Amino acid sequence: MAERAKGPIAKIHNGVDPVVDFGEVPPLAERAKGPIAKIHNGVDSEQGARIMHPNGADLSRPQKHPSLGVFFYYRGRERKTRAMLSFFRTSDGRKVALHGMKLILENGKTFQGESFGAPVSVSGEVVFNTGMVGYVESLSDPSYTGQILVLTYPLIGNYGVPGRRFFESTKIHASGLVVANYSEEYSHHAAKESLGAWLKRERVPAITGVDTRAITKILREKGVMLGALAEGGRTPKLKDPNEENLVARVSITSKKTYLPAQAGGKGHPRIILVDCGAKENIVRSLVSRGASVLRVPWDYDFNRERADGIVLSNGPGDPVMCAETIANLKKAYEKGKPILGICLGIQLMALAAGASTYKLKYGHRSHNQPTVDTIGGAFGKSGRCYITSQNHGFAVDAATLPKDWKVWFTNANDGSVEGIRHEKNPWIAVQFHPEASPGPTDTAWVFDEFLASVKAHRA
Repeated sequence: MAERAKGPIAKIHNGVDPVVDFGEVPPLAERAKGPIAKIHNGVDSEQGARIMHPNGADLSRPQKHPSLGVFFYYRGRERKTRAMLSFFRTSDGRKVALHGMKLILENGKTFQGESFGAPVSVSGEVVFNTGMVGYVESLSDPSYTGQILVLTYPLIGNYGVPGRRFFESTKIHASGLVVANYSEEYSHHAAKESLGAWLKRERVPAITGVDTRAITKILREKGVMLGALAEGGRTPKLKDPNEENLVARVSITSKKTYLPAQAGGKGHPRIILVDCGAKENIVRSLVSRGASVLRVPWDYDFNRERADGIVLSNGPGDPVMCAETIANLKKAYEKGKPILGICLGIQLMALAAGASTYKLKYGHRSHNQPTVDTIGGAFGKSGRCYITSQNHGFAVDAATLPKDWKVWFTNANDGSVEGIRHEKNPWIAVQFHPEASPGPTDTAWVFDEFLASVKAHRA
């Protein structure tokens, strides 16, 4: 043991001994000469005459890293002691570098951790998601544009990243990622690379080793707020992403057509998908049900196109920024064709009808939001509560809806609007994601109801 204590020592939790370089560890007597720090969330404070961890462990001995599952020594300094890690090697020989990173919130709270993404600094709106899985789909969801995503589930990365066909867009849209414990080691039959490798390749920063429960508590009590991921002492200026038109940033720029597998006949309905930041599974959900889809940019006047129905997609930011889409919707209302709004789409349909929207305190971002059907119908059942996947920060103000629009779904937690429908015309909209991905598919029947109204309108 004496011989091992002279140099670096590490051991992965699964029993594999990687090669680790954490630098030379000063003798205990030498470290005891200067001020000694008590480590908590990476913050140093001079307390006591020994190097102690909050759990009472003696840091003169190897300690297990809370995020990476390796054993390591805390490196001592003459005047200050803090965790100083450089890199470790995984069981397959890959070298994983570690760099200090901070999450800085608008209210002044700071959380110190290690970087496992790109070594860059960013600012954004800090939000949290309580889903246990689905980090690949969430990161590639355009609705997270401009946001630093905090995942509350404590273990992230253990199933890696699959091929692109499982993504919800062509790239990562979240500005940054915050997790409690990142696993560089992954195991899944479809995995192609680690989460950290994907983040680095896409130039997206990420931090691990922070108390995501404490961060989430702040956001729940104070509301979502601006923040920054600061790497290498570089702290960017805080900027509210909702002050710009984020939809214009993520929407496609030219039309694109998708055909169902059996596209030879003329019987399949033609649906226009207004892309405000659409998830790919919306396209899949329509095409798999036999519809052909014409995907158009957010500001395109789709009223010029021949179509049997219109779908307004999800997307990021404040809905009032989409003035062109709202104007086109008003013209579409005059034609009376079936329309379905999803997530941002419900807000745009409400605004086009004359209602207003507002910003939620901390939004709905999870895979288990309870929504209650208040109307029922051929596909839904009145009074039934559905578990839904959601990702939004704005909502429709029920009190401002015109009399011919009815609240279709409500949130069982806070009573907010989760769905609306018109009394006479075939116009329906939901705040949740019937396409899921990630999350439960309990409400996938919303697409069936929409396409049934399309079929009836064509008859």
